[in-house]
Amino acid sequence: MKRNKALFIRLLAALLAFAFAALASACEKPKVKDNYAHHCTLYVDCRTLLDNMDDLDPDKRELVPEDGVILAQVTVGFDDGDSVYDILVRELRSRDIHIDASFVPAYNTAYVKGINNIYEFDCGLSSGWEYSVNGVFPNYGCSAYYPEEGDEIRFLYTCDLGADIGNEFKGE
Repeated sequence: MKRNKALFIRLLAALLAFAFAALASACEKPKVKDNYAHHCTLYVDCRTLLDNMDDLDPDKRELVPEDGVILAQVTVGFDDGDSVYDILVRELRSRDIHIDASFVPAYNTAYVKGINNIYEFDCGLSSGWEYSVNGVFPNYGCSAYYPEEGDEIRFLYTCDLGADIGNEFKGE
């Protein structure tokens, strides 16, 4: 009798565990598979401002995240023909993060003026947004750069013409 009762309790416990697991998986949000042909990572930060707050426009200080990270590294999709600029704009807008850019005819490319309402020159004449792909800072605009599968795209705010983010200006 004790043996049957113990077996019944184990069976009931297993049944309840199964029911709770089924209920939990039914409550999970469905994973949405994107329809993009390729994927890369995107990251946006203004950490250099944390060491330059005295030089930052006082009206902009509240816009700087505590850790300086505006968009933590995230994997995003893209299709053939999408530029780094296309990816940046799409992903920031989808997350309600402000972006302001303009087309520069002289260079035939877009120029990112501001992200998260933090603009070029907000922290001095040598400040603004730069981008890198796989740790390299291209010498042309982000709308003329077409990434490849697995690339790591970073938009970084510089307060010193890139020297503070690893892009030392060499006058070239």
